[in-house]
Amino acid sequence: MNRVIPFVLGLLLLPFLHAAQQPNILFIFTDDHAAHAISAYGSKINTTPHMDRLAKEGMLFEKCYVSNAICGPSRAVILTGKYSHLNGFLKNQRQPFDGSQQTFPKLLRKVGYTTAVIGKWHLKSTPTGFDYFDVLIGQGPYYNPPMKTTDEEGKVITEKNTGYTTDIITDKALAWLKNDRKKDKPFMLMYQHKAPHRNWQPGPKHLTMFDGEDIPEPETLWDDYKGRTSAAGKQTMTIARHLNDNDLKLNQGPRNLTPEQRKVWEAAYGPKNEAFRKANLQGEALVKWKYQRYIKDYLRCVQSVDDNLGRVLDYLDETGLAKNTIVIYSSDQGWYLGDHGWYDKRWMYEESLVMPLLVRWPGVVKPGSRNSDIVSNLDFAETFLDIAGAKIPKDMQGTSILPLLKGQTPKDWRTHFYYHYYEFPGAHSVARHYGVTNGRHKLIYFYQNNEWELFDLGKDPNELSSVYGNSDYSKVQTDLLAELKRLRVQYKVPEKDPDSATKTPKPPKKKK
Repeated sequence: MNRVIPFVLGLLLLPFLHAAQQPNILFIFTDDHAAHAISAYGSKINTTPHMDRLAKEGMLFEKCYVSNAICGPSRAVILTGKYSHLNGFLKNQRQPFDGSQQTFPKLLRKVGYTTAVIGKWHLKSTPTGFDYFDVLIGQGPYYNPPMKTTDEEGKVITEKNTGYTTDIITDKALAWLKNDRKKDKPFMLMYQHKAPHRNWQPGPKHLTMFDGEDIPEPETLWDDYKGRTSAAGKQTMTIARHLNDNDLKLNQGPRNLTPEQRKVWEAAYGPKNEAFRKANLQGEALVKWKYQRYIKDYLRCVQSVDDNLGRVLDYLDETGLAKNTIVIYSSDQGWYLGDHGWYDKRWMYEESLVMPLLVRWPGVVKPGSRNSDIVSNLDFAETFLDIAGAKIPKDMQGTSILPLLKGQTPKDWRTHFYYHYYEFPGAHSVARHYGVTNGRHKLIYFYQNNEWELFDLGKDPNELSSVYGNSDYSKVQTDLLAELKRLRVQYKVPEKDPDSATKTPKPPKKKK
């Protein structure tokens, strides 16, 4: 009898002991934040002290690659751990994300986690697998956003909010952490910002930041696209020709501002716009002005995110939650900060392929460490499950980066990465393409055009001159073609796009 009582007590306490061992997971996600607009990644144009703090106290990943560089599809990949052709969300499409399928939040709940998503959702569906959600509708505005949540009876409702969206999302995240989460369970919170998505409307605190300064121009601002295939020259995302008055704040500003907000907005932009009109800029001078207006607004939005990140990190410290909370910062893909004369994303070129990834985990991740292994948003779901002690489903296609966080690279870690972009015809006219990279060399196939590009990032980091067909790179080209074929089989990529009747041309056969 004496032996039975401790055994029964042990069984009763087991869930609580397991919960104590499971770390909380705070996933901080932004929209369109380029890694090279984070000072820890070497930014030459801004300073991000709170993001830098995560890098200083945790690990910075140098080669985190997105599988499909566009907002909604990247989020779907993260939720499912599957490439776009399998999770069904290939582009920012009209059809909603299929929330009935397996996702990591659902699996985390099964092992004792309470889950929440607050902020940008952007999947045209109502979130599933979460104990709580409070999300923007569609893209959501930068000011006074209506947000979708549930009432006490579980009915989906829309609530109005007044203020700057980045601040509001943070307020809601902190309120959930303080008051609404189940304190007897570990949590997974997806805290997700709209910023710095187009059209880059800064908050009241940052409207005049960088005034009087000249932000350095990227060395490829004046790219003429002559060293690549026709795809690079046919896009519609140049600062010179495709930014509109709404992007450049040359109109009346956001329509949904309160009188007080409008007063502050007009005080910030009115004098600057008047000076611009009087200058009557033309040619190169006009492009330079557009770049300055665009990049300053973009960086102002980033600064608001960084400030609010600081609020959340301070709360974790003040409450002691920081000790058992893994904090992850990332964004849905990279972004063009005037690089190649562009804004936007979509391409397999480095600026949009590389996602920022910063991870802090006290007692596990070595402070100030950097990792150069190839990782991806395809790995996020598996990593969250691994951290929680949950079984990783065999049909997920990524790999947990938990060993890397512990400073150990498995011998069989990936050496090549597969990318696939589908949205054409569509916004910015970026041709459909897929490709493979090993971090040094990159092979891209624009399959609707039947055009190939090959880059040596060691000699040509800006990817200005394709060496496809160059005899000096014959072995590299052959090896990458073989890897491309292998990965398409491994990831079960269909010969034709799932949303198209057009058969995708196969890579060329190796010449004998």
